[in-house]
Amino acid sequence: MESEHSSLFIKVCGLRTEQDVDTAVNAGADAIGFVFAESARRIDPDTARRLALRVPDRIMTVGVFRDQPLDEVRGLLDATGMRGVQLHGDEGPAYYDTLRPSGLTLIRGAAVRGDVPRFGERGEDILLLDAPVPGAGETWDRAGKPLPGPGERWLLAGGLDPLNVADAVRSARPWGVDVSSGIEISWGVKSPELIEAFVRAARGTE
Repeated sequence: MESEHSSLFIKVCGLRTEQDVDTAVNAGADAIGFVFAESARRIDPDTARRLALRVPDRIMTVGVFRDQPLDEVRGLLDATGMRGVQLHGDEGPAYYDTLRPSGLTLIRGAAVRGDVPRFGERGEDILLLDAPVPGAGETWDRAGKPLPGPGERWLLAGGLDPLNVADAVRSARPWGVDVSSGIEISWGVKSPELIEAFVRAARGTE
């Protein structure tokens, strides 16, 4: 990924079908997430690799993991050709240090349960701030909390959808946004129409 990003960075996560991936690409997403952690949105490696091959080089493909053995993570990243890795558990700085030589973009997914984690604490390239229960479609209370400052690469996540993303971007002023449950018609099932509507609404803030 380039050192500067001139517009809002949009990551669409938990995709599992060709139609959803193609929709996200054509809508203008900057990153597409494939979930390898235990989840209703989990995808098998063969499908993830096939779908990732449909994604142009300009768009980041991200493997999402949570507290999984490092060898397992490395094996899945190699097998699927991901360009980024998102760690959504309690992985420590040493875990990030081990993955850094791979050249992948490192994303730290952090659930905000009290104090807001600071950008770069674990050596991540991008910090993703999520609700206390990630992936549950819940928002989190940002009122009065010190959010990362301008120029720091952080993604706002947690309960975002086509109807609320514009207001959230205007109030929190994140570097980017991440969505999964907010573009679903049922648990783990994405809607192409909602994917398009989300990207359009988020881009409307620029």
